[in-house]
Amino acid sequence: MTETAVQAPMPESAPEPAPAPRATRLRNAVLGSARQLVVPVLSIFTALVIGAVVIVLSDPAFIGQIGTNPGAAFSDGFGAVGTAYWALARGSLGSPTALSETLLRATPLILAGLAVALGFRAGLFNIGAEGQIYVGGMFATYVGINFQGLPFFVHLPLAILAGALGGALWAFIPGILKARTGAHEVITTIMLNYVAYRLVDFALRQPLFQRPDRSDPVSRFILDSATLTRIIPDLRVHWGLAIAIVAAVLVSWLLFRSTKGFEFRAVGLNPSAARYAGMSIASTIVLAMMISGALAGLAGASEILGTNHRLTPGFSPGWGFDAIALALLGGSRPLGVVAAALVFGALRAGATPMQAATGIPIDLVVVIQALVIMFIAAPALVRAIYRIKVSATGAGGIFSKGWGA
Repeated sequence: MTETAVQAPMPESAPEPAPAPRATRLRNAVLGSARQLVVPVLSIFTALVIGAVVIVLSDPAFIGQIGTNPGAAFSDGFGAVGTAYWALARGSLGSPTALSETLLRATPLILAGLAVALGFRAGLFNIGAEGQIYVGGMFATYVGINFQGLPFFVHLPLAILAGALGGALWAFIPGILKARTGAHEVITTIMLNYVAYRLVDFALRQPLFQRPDRSDPVSRFILDSATLTRIIPDLRVHWGLAIAIVAAVLVSWLLFRSTKGFEFRAVGLNPSAARYAGMSIASTIVLAMMISGALAGLAGASEILGTNHRLTPGFSPGWGFDAIALALLGGSRPLGVVAAALVFGALRAGATPMQAATGIPIDLVVVIQALVIMFIAAPALVRAIYRIKVSATGAGGIFSKGWGA
């Protein structure tokens, strides 16, 4: 007899899990964003606390009283801290004029911060944003002081695009050097910053730029048809702010919604894997550097066309270097960069009113900025101070992969 084989029944496939409700997804997204904000917010808070200690210890009255009347010394010292920070807040947010100054100072910082953040995402450390700002400002100045007779809807866009083109061309140099020869962009961009300074100095000595009635290096004024006008007539903030916000939206779309942005992030995370997937590492590096430089060039153009209305040596107070801190503080995300630029813009705008009200040097703002950068660059230190537990998915610093990916 032959035994009949009994066929085992096929196992039923497990049902697919139902998608999470929209409210749950929204809640998870909000919680995830809140977790990302914990370290930056605590970094700013810690910097303000240490800044308060600096204010107290630098007060001669506190030093004179601490040995004889400690209670009065601490009371007066922390009263001075409250007065200083209140003056800082009032000078940056306390009136329409103060808010306008904050937004005015934040405008070039947003664009420069986006430039560095995009480079970080592509695995590039673009320290040359400062030089790209200068070259972009020079290109925008050339178009802005020439071509008289053009209507504003032609002349102004040309001047803005010229600024972006100048920054892109200046960033092309370190980009192609890295792509073709492996030259590190940190070295080449630092060197090109100094070349850009001297290039602007040279241009301002030429009749093409220099004012005919001046012997010092100052360019002619931008024509009215190429000027970024004020958003509100009585306030100084101009339409360069709108350009910066639009640029942030476009950079966010580019990085997180486009194929090219995916390539940027893939190359930044793992160039070997990106090459194995068929991506061109060299062209990605060059394109990322040029877009980064174009954003920095826009920062220079916005300052020349909207605020200064002429080109001068040193027109940038170091925005390209502040941009590194902004990209770190913002987690290399456009929205984070905008928020960080607003914080730094508020500190810059409120520094002078703070000094006028309390006599505390403006350099205190620089100290606070430096402390924020230090704590942002060392998130483990902030977590240790406040005993914050690191989740399994939240571990890893900002430099772990792709300079902030």
